Amino acid sequence: MRILYTLLFHLALPMVLLRLYWRGAKAPEYRRRWRERLAIYPFQSRQGVLWFHAVSVGEAEAAIPLIKLMQSRYPELPVLVTTTTPTGSARVRAVLAERVEHVYLPYDLPIVVRRFIAHFRPRLAVVMEKEIWPNLFAACAEAAIPLFIVNARLSARSARSYQKIPALVRPALASVVAIAVQTDEDRARFIEIGAEPGKVRVLGNIKFDVTIDPAAVAKGQSLKAQAFADRWVLIAASTHHGEEDVLADLYSQLKAALPELLLLIVPRHPERFQPVRTLCEQRGLRVVMRSEQRPCSAQTDVYIGDSMGELKMLYAAADAAFVGGSLVPVGGHNVLEPAAVGVPVVFGPEMFNFQEIAERMLAAEAAIQCADATALSAAVLRLHRDGEFTHRLVGNARQFVADNQGAAERAAALLAESLKV
Repeated sequence: MRILYTLLFHLALPMVLLRLYWRGAKAPEYRRRWRERLAIYPFQSRQGVLWFHAVSVGEAEAAIPLIKLMQSRYPELPVLVTTTTPTGSARVRAVLAERVEHVYLPYDLPIVVRRFIAHFRPRLAVVMEKEIWPNLFAACAEAAIPLFIVNARLSARSARSYQKIPALVRPALASVVAIAVQTDEDRARFIEIGAEPGKVRVLGNIKFDVTIDPAAVAKGQSLKAQAFADRWVLIAASTHHGEEDVLADLYSQLKAALPELLLLIVPRHPERFQPVRTLCEQRGLRVVMRSEQRPCSAQTDVYIGDSMGELKMLYAAADAAFVGGSLVPVGGHNVLEPAAVGVPVVFGPEMFNFQEIAERMLAAEAAIQCADATALSAAVLRLHRDGEFTHRLVGNARQFVADNQGAAERAAALLAESLKV
């Protein structure tokens, strides 16, 4: 089965590269460093690395606490981080800077992954969440590189998809030393798709180990005081196509009841910064971009966060946070960051990628879920008017995050087992 998969990947490679070039029309970063995806590097790298792979921003955020722990315990070992998306790359560079080396994950072709392994010679490999690459996993096994899937989650829908290709998935999972999953349900699903029960351990969700830099909070509070003076700020974070339309209309409706309202939008993907600005202006809304470095006036309606790596800071500049990807069928985004910052959290009905966390937050009265725009409007007004309720929501959310931390420590202990001499 892997032979057929490899053949099909080879045949599709020209189209894959063409799509990369096409995406670069809107997001130029996709066209840069494309050779890394073929494991062609114009530079020498340190070998014997601790290698972490995080697809994009969400996985990178989960990996960062674990990476920092491993660096503190093994300062002599170099760290390599791979991502798939430019936004993931930007986040790694913003937070870890020169402390790690970063390249894009190579395409899953035997000659490519072998060249990648020969270049970096990983001492161990850590794949975040649920990426399964048959040739890459097989190459790690052939090179005797201990391979782990960490902070793994597997939805029922994804499990059904993997069950359709057992001849590809089961051998790949057999190459893994251990799978550290978030919940008992995730463990059961990994076993269903072919993982050996003894390899699957429930360690919790590393995303609870989110770290909030006090300097970022201070910067956010300063931004609010200087640029958003006398405004009540609703941040709409990690928004997707279709959500900004709803939010722009919602803003116009809320303005009569909440005249000091300022809508702060942070689109999930940087190529959408300008389209979102255009959308707002077409509705007659006055827009200020973060990159313009100027304060909002009393007439400003929308502030667009067109920067990378500043989301936590922008959360700290807000009075309430709506987490995007949840009004459209994307599956939601990380609701723990605004909770840890201390801003009340609101999200929509589409939270299937964070279902377990969302349900537990709601049970702890630590967040508000809104079925539609009407419910979102009501939630915003309540957060503005009911200080006691807002204070309780924020306190519950912070406690919820604190009560569930520790997965990064457990994962670090698991990885350390493979580094013992």
